[in-house]
Amino acid sequence: MKMMKSTLAVVIAAAALSVTGIANAGATLDAVKKKGFVQCGISDGLPGFSYADAKGEYKGIDVDVCRAVAAAVFGDASKVKYSALTAKERFTALQSGEVDVLSRNTTWTSSRDAAMGLNFTGVTYYDGQGFLVNKKVGVSSAKELDGATVCIQAGTTTELNLSDYFRANNLQYTPITYDTSDESAKSLESGRCDVLTSDQSQLYAQRIKLASPDDYVVLPEVISKEPLGPSTRQGDEEWFDIVRWSLFAMVNAEELGLTSANVEEMAKTTKNPDVARLLGAEGEYGKDLKLPKDWAVQIVKQVGNYGEVFDRNVGAGSELKIERGLNALWNNGGLQYAPPVR
Repeated sequence: MKMMKSTLAVVIAAAALSVTGIANAGATLDAVKKKGFVQCGISDGLPGFSYADAKGEYKGIDVDVCRAVAAAVFGDASKVKYSALTAKERFTALQSGEVDVLSRNTTWTSSRDAAMGLNFTGVTYYDGQGFLVNKKVGVSSAKELDGATVCIQAGTTTELNLSDYFRANNLQYTPITYDTSDESAKSLESGRCDVLTSDQSQLYAQRIKLASPDDYVVLPEVISKEPLGPSTRQGDEEWFDIVRWSLFAMVNAEELGLTSANVEEMAKTTKNPDVARLLGAEGEYGKDLKLPKDWAVQIVKQVGNYGEVFDRNVGAGSELKIERGLNALWNNGGLQYAPPVR
């Protein structure tokens, strides 16, 4: 009788596992190929990360992640459709299948990874929460903000970090929450709040959208760790691997000196084994991912390596002019590091 109960328990457990996980393996890739594009969840307008330019074309680091996935799967980075999502909408959109991948300046946390049915595939941008104030307020440190009215975007880790920081420093504040980052910035500009708090990358992006950007300053304090990156639904490891390695391909390409200008030539002539494996000249590593042999070539050719993506969107080649800092490669003083293709 004990053996029968034990066997029954195993069968029930296996059935539950198939419903929640293994049965879904490969489903996203199959669906993406059938419809002919990647549905990508992005922000509702954040310069440098995901926003529509004057021509209505989406650009930014988060957008380029989705373009890289499309380049890997289809050999065509343009085969992406975008869903602009608020912070409140983003997780439901991914969980429900409305989007195939969420690439929307989203912080990787334990609860999101373990309790919300998400799998974060990597870090596209190492960030931290900061404060943007009008210079006329006359403060040079966040510790001088006692009694301030603070604008916050709802549905973000920002609210908890702010509460923790002010409580730890025995400071008082009045929060005002908004659904979008643009609403928060407009409230700061109108004087309804004294300070806007968010990830520093967002603060720099919002500042350039203000009527008089030079009137505002980002305070020096960074009060949290905010590793931002794309995520997929749990239960489909095949799709998770494709999104993860699309990002890793760009990071590895920068480290190996591969650019959008030289990658095709390097695929034909390289004598470097690491380059040969990444670009499909050696081995069957694309096949492992159920991708074409030249998947990484197409990513780098059409989207660029990580350094190219960073520079044109938020770095020296952009309006934001953000320094690489923690987002430099691991062998150049930063944290960006990708496992090898082998």
